[in-house]
Amino acid sequence: MAPSERIPDFSTFYKFYLTEHSHPVSRALHFFGTTWVFVLPVLAIVYEQWWLFALIPVVAYGFAWIGHFFFECNKPATFQYPFWSLGSDFVMYFHIITGQLPRKMEEARRIFPLP
Repeated sequence: MAPSERIPDFSTFYKFYLTEHSHPVSRALHFFGTTWVFVLPVLAIVYEQWWLFALIPVVAYGFAWIGHFFFECNKPATFQYPFWSLGSDFVMYFHIITGQLPRKMEEARRIFPLP
């Protein structure tokens, strides 16, 4: 897909998103960062440490961007599609947990083949 083309819907975007996360270390870093999105609020509430909420985007995006810049060598989709990218993080997380990711990656590569 050319950089000037807009992706028309979330379903298509998610397939593109998966191909932008083809490196297993990058996906692991995304998974780890997204896990902290769930853990930090619980810790903040249990320990009444409200400042922990401020760490959520730092931790989540920090790990994800390490994956993009050092393993994928691409620009995060967050910059062009912030909401779809955020939603895709959670969908990919669910697909990893449920074991659906290999099939979803295969489907994505049929539409967006890797170079």
